Amino acid sequence: MLITIYQVLEWIETGLLMVTLFLGLHYNLQMFQQNGYKNGEYFSWGTKNFDRQRFLMPTAVIFLLQYWVKVPVVQLILAVVMIIWSIAMIMAYSLYWKTETKKKLVVTARVKRLITTLVIIYVVFLLILYRDPWFWTGFYLFAMQEIIIFCNVINHPIEAGINKHYIHDAQRIIRANPQIKIIGITGSYGKTSMKYYLNTLLKDYYDVLITPGNYNTTLGVVRTIREHLKPSNQIFLCEMGARHVHDIKEICDLFPPQEGIITSIGPQHLETFHTQENIVNTKFALADAVPYGGRIYLNADNEFELKRASEYTGKRKIVFYSYKTNKGYHASEVRLTTLGTEFTLTTPNGETARFTMRLIGEHNVINVCGAIAVAVEQGIPLEKLRVPVRRIEPVPHRLQMIQRGEVTIIDDAYNSNPAGSKAAVETLHMFDGTRILVTPGMVELGDKEVDYNYKFGTYAAANCDYILLVGRLSHTDPIKKGALDSGFPESKVRSFEDLEDAMNCAYGISGEGHKYILLENDLPDAY
Repeated sequence: MLITIYQVLEWIETGLLMVTLFLGLHYNLQMFQQNGYKNGEYFSWGTKNFDRQRFLMPTAVIFLLQYWVKVPVVQLILAVVMIIWSIAMIMAYSLYWKTETKKKLVVTARVKRLITTLVIIYVVFLLILYRDPWFWTGFYLFAMQEIIIFCNVINHPIEAGINKHYIHDAQRIIRANPQIKIIGITGSYGKTSMKYYLNTLLKDYYDVLITPGNYNTTLGVVRTIREHLKPSNQIFLCEMGARHVHDIKEICDLFPPQEGIITSIGPQHLETFHTQENIVNTKFALADAVPYGGRIYLNADNEFELKRASEYTGKRKIVFYSYKTNKGYHASEVRLTTLGTEFTLTTPNGETARFTMRLIGEHNVINVCGAIAVAVEQGIPLEKLRVPVRRIEPVPHRLQMIQRGEVTIIDDAYNSNPAGSKAAVETLHMFDGTRILVTPGMVELGDKEVDYNYKFGTYAAANCDYILLVGRLSHTDPIKKGALDSGFPESKVRSFEDLEDAMNCAYGISGEGHKYILLENDLPDAY
C-alpha cells in the first residue's frame, strides 16, 4: 500500500518539480541574458545573489535523501515534504516573474537555441544515463546555473559562426555604401544622450542613421546596419559601448569611423575593467581608430580626456567642447528656467549665440555643446541651430522632468555613476521647494563601490531635504552613513524594500512649496 501511495506521490512530485524547473529556467535565462550571455559574469552574479535562490539548497538535501534512503516510510514522508516545498518554490519563482522583474526575458533566436540545447541534454541524460524523469528534473533544478553555462559552452561554436556571418554581411553593406560617414560616439556616460541630441541637430540637413536605443555592442551595431542602413543615409551615428577592454576597438576594427566623439570618462563597470586606466584606454580606442586628419571631439571639462588630448595633436583635428574650462565650443551664462535651461555658446572663432533647451542639468549643457560643435563642424551655421536645439527632446530616464500636479518627478533612473549622481543632486538643489532623493545607490564600481556611494551620501546631504533609500543595504548603507556623517538629520533618511513604498512615502511628505522628487538610478533585476 505504501509503495502504491509513494508512486502516486512521486508522479505528483515530478510534475511539480517540472513546473518549478520551468519557472526557474525562465528566471535564470532572464538573468543570463541581462549578464550579456557571458558565462563569467553570470556565474559571478549567481555567486553574489545566492540568497535569491537559496531555497534550492533544501531542495537538494531532500532530493538526495530521497535518492539514498530506501526505507518506504521515510520515502513517503520525504515525498510529501518535497511536494510542499515544490509548491513554495513555484510561488517564489512566480513572484519573481510577475512582480519583481523590470526587464522581461526576450526570447531571441539565441535564447531559443539555448533552450533547445537544454532540452536535448535533458533527453540524452534521460535515455542514456538514467531513465528516471524525477531524477533528472531534480538534478536540473538545483544545478540550473551550471547547466545553462554548460549548454552555452556547447553552443559557442554555433553562436560564433552565426555572429561571424552577420558581421561579414554588415561589412558588405558598409562597403556597398561608401557615401556613409561613420561618427563613433563613446564615453562612460552621456553617449546615448549625445547620439539623440546630435541626430536632432543634423537631421534637417543630412540623412542620418543612428543605433536605436542602447544598441551599442558589436552585434547591436551589426544589427543596425543590416536592418536599417539605406543607400540614402549620409551619416551613421554609431554609439559604442563597452564593459570589457578592447570592446570599442573591436567595433572600430570592423566598422572604421571617420570621426569620433568621447563624451565623458569616469569610473563605471569597474568590476569588469578593474582599473580607471583600462577604462580610459578602452574609450580612446575610438580616437586611435579615427584616420589622420579626422576630427576627434573631446570634453575639455573631463580630466582624463584633457590629459590624453596632447597625444593626438598634429595627427587628428582636436575639437574641444566645454562648460567649465571655456575651451573650444563652450557654454556660459547658464540659467535654469521653468521651461529648461538657457545658455550662450561661443565657438573657437569667437562667434556667439544664445540657446534655449528643454533639458536640465550641467551634463546636458555639456552634451548639447558637444552636439552643437559636431553640427557646426559638419557645415551647419551656428545661428541655424537655435530651433533644432529647442526641439531636443529629453532622453527618457535621463533627468527627464515629468509633472504630476503639485509634484515634479526628475527621472534620472536609466543609470547612475559617481559624476552623474553628484550632478543630479546638484541640479535638484537648484529648484525652490521640497527636494526629495529616491535611490538604490550605484553598482558595478568594484572595490570602490562603498567609497563612491558614501561620497554620494555626502553630496545628497548638501543638496536634498529628504533621502529615501531603496533595496539592498550593501548599496544604500554607505549612502546613509555619508549623509549622517555630513550632519544630515537621521529622521529624514529612510529605507524601503522597494520603489513603490519609497514613492508612497515621497508623495506623503508635507513641505512648503512645490515638491521635487529625483529618481536616481533604477537597478536592473540582476541586482
